[in-house]
Amino acid sequence: MSIRYARNAEIYGEGEPVDNVYKVVSGAVRTYKLLSDGRRQIGEFHIAGDVFGLEVGSERQFTAEAIADAVVLVAKRSSLVALAVSDATLASELWTHTARELRRTQDHLLVLGRKRAQERVATFLLDMAGRGRSDIIVDLPMSRQDIADYLGLTIETVSRTLTRLEDDHAIEIPTSRRIVLRDKRALGHLNN
Repeated sequence: MSIRYARNAEIYGEGEPVDNVYKVVSGAVRTYKLLSDGRRQIGEFHIAGDVFGLEVGSERQFTAEAIADAVVLVAKRSSLVALAVSDATLASELWTHTARELRRTQDHLLVLGRKRAQERVATFLLDMAGRGRSDIIVDLPMSRQDIADYLGLTIETVSRTLTRLEDDHAIEIPTSRRIVLRDKRALGHLNN
């Protein structure tokens, strides 16, 4: 079943039952957790083609919201699991997706735990370029605040860092939601 979600609409909430699995058809989705002091930690951004909501356990650990208007396919988790038992191709696809998500989570932990602000932003831009249609033009569906909440930085630090990268000719920022990677090698050095 395909469902349309308006910008900032909740797809599911933390603590709700894990009944469904989702796939982004268009638009983008963020998954996040609100901390006890009110801060928000974004766990992941999901763009067209990404599967999300495939969790272990019976309760959601994160909340999912549409970043912009989004179309999302919804499948019952129980039906998907039952089908995977008899369909080796589907089982393999689910395993590949799960392994990819684990790798992305491990990479994100390294970014949050060991990288400076400029390295975090460079890593984020290279990751988004690798997930998009172009490896040089990055169209960002998320706000600067979303990026800050994903990278564990303040919005001011993200903005200053982007400006510094633009001043260093590593990127160009034609609009607030589009970034052109002018020197991927320089960004790659910050990514290591």
